[in-house]
Amino acid sequence: MEVYEALRTRRTVRQFKPDPVPDEALNKVLQAARWAPSSRNEQPWRLVVVRDREKLRAIGETARTGGFIADAPVAVALVMDHADQPRMDGGRALQQMELMAWSEGMGTCFVTLPPDQESRIKELLDIPPDLDLVTVLPFGYRPDDFRSRGVPRKPLAEMVHFERFGNRAPSRV
Repeated sequence: MEVYEALRTRRTVRQFKPDPVPDEALNKVLQAARWAPSSRNEQPWRLVVVRDREKLRAIGETARTGGFIADAPVAVALVMDHADQPRMDGGRALQQMELMAWSEGMGTCFVTLPPDQESRIKELLDIPPDLDLVTVLPFGYRPDDFRSRGVPRKPLAEMVHFERFGNRAPSRV
């Protein structure tokens, strides 16, 4: 899949086929995170791969907005050093995993974890207290009836400014 096509068509997926994700496809997703850029090239993320059905169920029950994690064949917890690392670095790794998964026919959904849910999931996965759990991303193949409907987007002219804020984009953009 071309990069632009992946960017334009990627959608959030909360339902997955029960089919397992082969090691080769999972490795591509993990490699995508590995190659993500980071501040000072510190690569501050750690990835915890979860395939155990009971752990996936427990994570799904804990994450109030991520119950669908329980139905995914695999999930990846994105963990980062506390230090002074911008969380944006984790977001870059996360986005690359999402796009690679999409190009492989899979989907995922970012799950927000308030502090109480984060601490419980960290316990489930034995994540040390000095690390931050950013999210748990479930991965799986999109259902056959999944429709990648276009999501309305604002025109560029509404969000792009030239040289200074308020100087709207010319019609050619």
